[in-house]
Amino acid sequence: MRICNGGIYTVFICLMAASGKLSSFRLPPLPTVSELVKLYKLRAEKQLSQNFLLDLRLTDKIVRQAGKLKDAHVCEVGPGPGGLTRSILNAGATDLLVVEKDTRFIPGLKLLSEAAPGRLRIVHGDILTYRMDRGFPVNITKPWEEDPPNIHIIGNLPFNVATPLIIKWLENIANRTGPFAYGRTQLTLTFQKEVAERLTASTASKQRSRLSIMAQYLCTVRNCFTIPGRAFVPKPKVDVGVVHFTPLVQPQIQQPFKLVEKVIRNVFQFRRKHCHKGVEKLFPEACRLELTQKMMQEADVDPVLRPTELTLPQFRALADAYAHLCTQEPSLLSYEFREELRLKHYAKLKNTPMDTFSNTTTGTLASPQQPC
Repeated sequence: MRICNGGIYTVFICLMAASGKLSSFRLPPLPTVSELVKLYKLRAEKQLSQNFLLDLRLTDKIVRQAGKLKDAHVCEVGPGPGGLTRSILNAGATDLLVVEKDTRFIPGLKLLSEAAPGRLRIVHGDILTYRMDRGFPVNITKPWEEDPPNIHIIGNLPFNVATPLIIKWLENIANRTGPFAYGRTQLTLTFQKEVAERLTASTASKQRSRLSIMAQYLCTVRNCFTIPGRAFVPKPKVDVGVVHFTPLVQPQIQQPFKLVEKVIRNVFQFRRKHCHKGVEKLFPEACRLELTQKMMQEADVDPVLRPTELTLPQFRALADAYAHLCTQEPSLLSYEFREELRLKHYAKLKNTPMDTFSNTTTGTLASPQQPC
């Protein structure tokens, strides 16, 4: 990864600082974003799910959802031609770190860096692997129990990375790692409208999903507004939602992230069926019915509720009950029913008993029913 900085406007900024006008600094006259797109012959790449937002009134509106950015530290994800970048700088951010994977956008971002010396840092890299916990000074960290630090993550996310990225950050929140090593860092991000609705969906709503529970047990999630698809270049087939996340001081489920994710994922895999159908898949076939009944009773959850009808407290009870069963039989935690199905299918093809297959995790000979 490479960090780039510019300096052509340094004297201009020094003069502004001397005159006491730096606090109200706005970018000097620059080519418009549309002009930069033409100048550098930039085209949105379909395979990268790129859609440019060129209307600065809309990028300003996105930035306002993040709150006051005066003197803030900001990480922008995938700045592209720099429309949102300009709005963040104009909002008064003192330190803007942009992470861009596509080399075609670097020259235009360097132009912005020269126009805002000392305020814009450019990282050429992939946000999915970038170590954001090293991106900002340690002295701006705030204890988790206090107000969020003056750090914000803002981004017009490509559709193809939006969901894996928010899952990665939710895990970071649960473990207080990555950008959340600084405290309860807030996020303001764009998603396909349908995904935005899932993230914020309430109990029993049509859009209630795995994402709803994963996000809401860790954060206060707010669906800010919708941007019509026609505002983007090229126009996507869907509208776009802007979502704001503030990590909670205490997660609503007090269990390890991997365990919670596994319970929620299994429950929602049969979203139109009774919730016990998904819970069953947490356990090997040999003891499936017995342990499912035990878990549902311990959680005190009606087994014939649909997954979308379950409340966060009910998911908390299910996760706690599953964790209790895993303490009694630790190998349950590594059990995956799809692996059992795969081994069954393989055994049928080879006409080989199941118990002759090696457990790839432990290296011992075992069948998937071993935990029971």
